[in-house]
Amino acid sequence: MTGTRDFEGMNALVTGGASGIGAAVATMLLERGARVAVLDRETAGAPAGTLTVKADVTDDAAVRDAVDRAAAELGSLHTLVSNAGIGSIGSVEDNEDDEWTRVLDINVLGMVRTARHALPHLRRAAAERPGAVSITQTCSIAATAGLPQRALYSASKGAVLSLTLAMAADHVREGVRVNCVNPGTADTPWIGRLLGQAEDPAAERAALNARQPLGRLVSADEVAAAIVYLASPAAASVTGTALAVDGGMQGLRLRPADS
Repeated sequence: MTGTRDFEGMNALVTGGASGIGAAVATMLLERGARVAVLDRETAGAPAGTLTVKADVTDDAAVRDAVDRAAAELGSLHTLVSNAGIGSIGSVEDNEDDEWTRVLDINVLGMVRTARHALPHLRRAAAERPGAVSITQTCSIAATAGLPQRALYSASKGAVLSLTLAMAADHVREGVRVNCVNPGTADTPWIGRLLGQAEDPAAERAALNARQPLGRLVSADEVAAAIVYLASPAAASVTGTALAVDGGMQGLRLRPADS
């Protein structure tokens, strides 16, 4: 949809928008006519042309102030992309309670806080522009498939999936659509850091590539394109949906290549 300006006159807020998938989303929204605010702890990497608001999603007061400021400076808020989150490695035995609390606070409660403070603005926009108002949340293949060494991360993303469905039911009659995108392993800065910690980064990357039927990692732009579709007026009848962008990882069961 290159050249499409379907977000003309719309205002969007993207959390975690200064890097990776969030930055790709913010860039696409700008290209398609939206005015975009980026909420992040560090905003130096935010795409040019965005309004940046600094906040940590674990701080409710800071999130409230950042959301209100973004809505005030943009003039309204039609689209929330709740993307801020962190990864975690290990089985259920490998992380202490403090780490479980930290990851769930960022990955789940961070979305709750952002939505809580964005909803009053979104409701007002929905009354003026039916079908154009949405919340889209970055979930994960880890919500629907059992992955090794991802117990805590999977638990957090399973909560995001359930939260998305519940929010969609709560707000559909208010004109606010709520969906999520479930990426497979995406080529993001976090994966880069993970590979950097591996004993054999090349072998680890090859294993991650092989885990997805397409044979490669998902790109940030591919995930962003799915998020932007769900946020767009073209998806006016789509709510309560989890869209997989996973290279076939969830649904395909291929025979070994040499069989």
